[in-house]
Amino acid sequence: MRANRTIEIGTGLFVLLGFAALLFLTTKLPANGLKLRTAKSGYHVSAEFDNIGDLKVGAPVTMAGVRVGEVAGIRFDSKDYKAVVSMRIDKQYNQIPEDSYASIQTQGLLGGKYIGLSPGGGDQYLKAGSVIEQTQSAIVLESLVNKFFASYSSKGGTQTDTPTDTQSKPESKK
Repeated sequence: MRANRTIEIGTGLFVLLGFAALLFLTTKLPANGLKLRTAKSGYHVSAEFDNIGDLKVGAPVTMAGVRVGEVAGIRFDSKDYKAVVSMRIDKQYNQIPEDSYASIQTQGLLGGKYIGLSPGGGDQYLKAGSVIEQTQSAIVLESLVNKFFASYSSKGGTQTDTPTDTQSKPESKK
């Protein structure tokens, strides 16, 4: 009887620990949709991408690895058939060159997507309503794997760059 009680308490604690871990992960992942902090002020800029992968509202916007803002909105432009991403940049980062480059990047191998900004060299700075013209879309892992397998299968799965016996070999000196 006492052994059953110990197992039940242990199982209950394990389940509670699992729920606590789940709650922690849902509040700490970048694009979870939960907002635990207050909205920050800043200015909004936008950029158009051919493919945003699984980028989500709330994902970080970084520059040189430092978080400078977040994704404020995502919509589809039916005229150009592109995704338009609206970003809120924190007000203290008001000297980002207007000709900066925006790319969608991945946190780790299977992590969430975020936008990385690379600075341009211009003297004009981004301001509210600016559009970042130079963009690079998300690299979708599934597309890369499919291209690899298609390339591998078209070669027949054999290696073609191995030397043959008919090629001359360098002579060794004794």
